[in-house]
Amino acid sequence: MKRRTFIRLGSAAGLSSIIIPFSQSNSKADAAGTGSTATGPDLSEMSVAELQRKMKSGVLTSQGITSFYLDQIAKLDKKGPKLNAVIEINPDALSIAEAMDRERKAGKTRGPMHGIPILIKDNIDTADKMQTTAGSLALAGNVAGNDAFVVKKLREAGAVILGKTNLSEWANFRSTRASSGWSSRGGQTKNPYILDRSPCGSSSGSGVAVAANLCAVAVGTETNGSIACPASMNGVVGIKPTVGLVSRSGIIPISKTQDTAGPFGRTVADVAALLGAMTGNDPADPARHIATSPIPVDYTKFLDSAALKGKRIGVEKSMLKVHEGIDSLLAKAIAQMKAAGAVIVEVEYMKTQALDGAESALLQIEFKDGVNNYLSHSNAKIKSLEGLIAFNKANEAKTMPYFKQELFETSQAKGDLNTKAYKDALSKITGVADSLNKKFEDDKLDALCGPATGASWCIDLVNGDFWTGYGAYGPAAISGFPSITLPMGKVDELPVGISFLGKAYDEPGLIGIAYAYEQVSKNRAAPKFIETVGKK
Repeated sequence: MKRRTFIRLGSAAGLSSIIIPFSQSNSKADAAGTGSTATGPDLSEMSVAELQRKMKSGVLTSQGITSFYLDQIAKLDKKGPKLNAVIEINPDALSIAEAMDRERKAGKTRGPMHGIPILIKDNIDTADKMQTTAGSLALAGNVAGNDAFVVKKLREAGAVILGKTNLSEWANFRSTRASSGWSSRGGQTKNPYILDRSPCGSSSGSGVAVAANLCAVAVGTETNGSIACPASMNGVVGIKPTVGLVSRSGIIPISKTQDTAGPFGRTVADVAALLGAMTGNDPADPARHIATSPIPVDYTKFLDSAALKGKRIGVEKSMLKVHEGIDSLLAKAIAQMKAAGAVIVEVEYMKTQALDGAESALLQIEFKDGVNNYLSHSNAKIKSLEGLIAFNKANEAKTMPYFKQELFETSQAKGDLNTKAYKDALSKITGVADSLNKKFEDDKLDALCGPATGASWCIDLVNGDFWTGYGAYGPAAISGFPSITLPMGKVDELPVGISFLGKAYDEPGLIGIAYAYEQVSKNRAAPKFIETVGKK
């Protein structure tokens, strides 16, 4: 994720802990790394809709699809390039897939996610045989008593929970000098395009797993950039929904103001299908939707290849000339949108209300409150932020081999939600939404856009992440508005994404715009697992 305004992307390197062995699948992946197996077809790059069609026709089964992805994980995540995107496999994945196949055979299909294998970020509770640890050894052995609301919705939709993904430890909220994609439990996740480059974070494993065809789709979370940045740097699509559209109940928190879960996929159609299965009005979430119109249950109906026609798209002026490689990609994207009928307006939406450290203060105060509440109601042995700090100090060689826990310590020193410091910070953050709404209204815009990130930096466990600029999604994260990030092209084989931002609850409009751009640009390309820049 982009250094929220006060930290540098990051999280984690470390030791594997209690990872379920990959012994469930009977099929064997080929040694060449093409994705084909001895017992079935190569399903790489296959969309959710195509998988559904093939299951409906009897060509594929959910068990067969699940076995394919288990083979992919064994071949690419634990061997070969060793992407390290998956922190734990669900030992019941194949039995869940078998149950979905039985339902289909009996004439029952739950919807577009029925029988589709999906990976879940390891800060989201699953009431099964898997742990929920935020990538931290401090929470090793924490098995949730209840599914997170979003996991409950996914199970109801017929999704096969394949396993959990690695992440920047504590969703990138432990240190200012962290490495994106590193956790003390899971180790360092790699970028599948250039293996020595950062996958960004904090939803590193979810973005990498989708990019490398380790699953059909995945779920991540974002506070500021944790979906958008991994989507950009791993060449996939990610939606950061409006805060409140997707429940946060059962997700290890950072900020009740900015947190949300969201979908990753290889196409806009795939994330639209997954988003519909994730949404729902959860009375336990205080940010549950307050939209004035009904929330859609099927976002695929907004996939419109002509959606750019007549739309006014604001492009961030300050990002037009920054880096020659990305400048040319953005210029091409603008030309493609114009050719599709969009009206492009140069704007300066990044110049929102001066925050003066407000986001830093807000996140630290809300993190202390939220994580203490989560831990106190969890099955984890440690019950407070103070306890986490003490555990890390007592086990420093394993928990903090590369960077410390400054954000934990500064958060612990903060006051509570009743302090003037918190109320002042919240007021400034609320002002960002007002500024964005005014920009939309004054310029009569349907969406805002700009490069999501620069090209990925080299993984550096000593110094941490090196932010390469842009971050067009940032105001959407701070305001709670939605954004969608999808491939814009590559610079020296490194993917770079474009982010579109919309008004609160305008996911339908953003999905239409992103889909139309995707159809004219066709920028998605599977990774080649190149060792370093310049090699083939």
